[in-house]
Amino acid sequence: MRRLILGGVTSGVGKTTLACALLAAFRRRELRVQPFKIGPDYIDPSHHTLAAGRPSRTLDSVLLPPDSLRELFARAAGNCDLALAEGVMGLFDGRNGRGEEGSTAHIAKLLQTPIVVVIDVAKTSRTAGAIALGCLRFDPQLPVAGWILNRVGSPTHARWATEAVESATGLPVFGSFPRDPELGVPERHLGLVPTEESAPDDGFYDRLAAAAEEHLSLDRLWAAADCSPLSAGTSGLFPTELVRTTAAIAIARDRAFNFYYEDSLDLLRAWGAELLPFSPLKDEKLPEGSRGVYIGGGFPEMYAAELAENKRMHVAIFSAAHAGLPIYAECGGLMYLGRSLTGFEGRLHPMVGITPLESRMQKRRVTLGYRSVRALRASPVLPAGSEARGHEFHYSELSEPVPTETAAYSVQEKDGAPEGYSQGNVLTSYVHLHFGSDPSMACRFVQRCAVGVTV
Repeated sequence: MRRLILGGVTSGVGKTTLACALLAAFRRRELRVQPFKIGPDYIDPSHHTLAAGRPSRTLDSVLLPPDSLRELFARAAGNCDLALAEGVMGLFDGRNGRGEEGSTAHIAKLLQTPIVVVIDVAKTSRTAGAIALGCLRFDPQLPVAGWILNRVGSPTHARWATEAVESATGLPVFGSFPRDPELGVPERHLGLVPTEESAPDDGFYDRLAAAAEEHLSLDRLWAAADCSPLSAGTSGLFPTELVRTTAAIAIARDRAFNFYYEDSLDLLRAWGAELLPFSPLKDEKLPEGSRGVYIGGGFPEMYAAELAENKRMHVAIFSAAHAGLPIYAECGGLMYLGRSLTGFEGRLHPMVGITPLESRMQKRRVTLGYRSVRALRASPVLPAGSEARGHEFHYSELSEPVPTETAAYSVQEKDGAPEGYSQGNVLTSYVHLHFGSDPSMACRFVQRCAVGVTV
């Protein structure tokens, strides 16, 4: 199994487009390619998944301890020909400005994997050499294999920038990708648009693969990928023996709710869950036999009117909560389970109402960052007093502060401020947790569902 990371000098240089182009091109060569995304991203992996034909997974050295990260990486990529990871933001951007934790560079070192760095040269040529040299000198220990130049305007432009980068660094440029808006992916307020909402047309990934074949040196990129042994790590995330299925968990999956870490879903299954997808937009009841409910993040604000109109699903979830089914919801799920959601246009939409929280969309991003939380009370996922790491990114805010007597967590980065809602069998929070960050979370959720009632 060869492995390679595609990094960038900044956000917005076209990493996702190029990653999908490479995934589609190597897949066209009948190679098994396992995609990964570095950082706490849900949207980019949805595009990787379509390009590669297999689910993309998250690599995050803030949310995951090193041994867990290596174990999940090896588990996913072990039967593949190439593991290709797309980086996060700029090459050295991570949890904060003081260290490399969470950055693409950090993951490259943990996984002993070479990086190909993408430079957007749309508005430069010779200066690209200075940018590349700066990356090398900033961290001489970083395993940079070479460069890809993106958004070149002409063959002459490509030649000038290539000469500058190669002469400055002594490392190869593996190709120059053209400036072509037809090869881009649509964006909005949280980044790219997820494929669950608006998948590219059937020929999009074929066009990306063809562009990669024409403009990138796939053979040299294949040769640059590392194939040395890598320790898988032993973190105890997965049970040592097969666990029989003990609980069916309804999981919201449609255009409004689709933010899930694939490894978290694998862990739930490994500890005995059967995941039953349902749509809060279209379905009128939860899947028969459900013993718990998991509602991830997404874009409920884009479908608030439809979600509000589906009263039968409101009643189904409300009834399940009062019957005692464990319910866990993150970010978009928190917004959906509250009393109301006010959209960007100022219109209030009634939601399920099993929590008293009311959310309102803002024109600017409300918050973004990693969170260290302590559980203020026992919930379906965490015991009281336990600590966990997660990530928060949203454009909505609550109309009123969270009451301490019903708050789910205290947040270290906010001076212990209360966050979320936790009462009995219900936990909702703006913070996304990766179940791989703590071996007990997936097991606890499944066990809590297994001993409860059934709808």
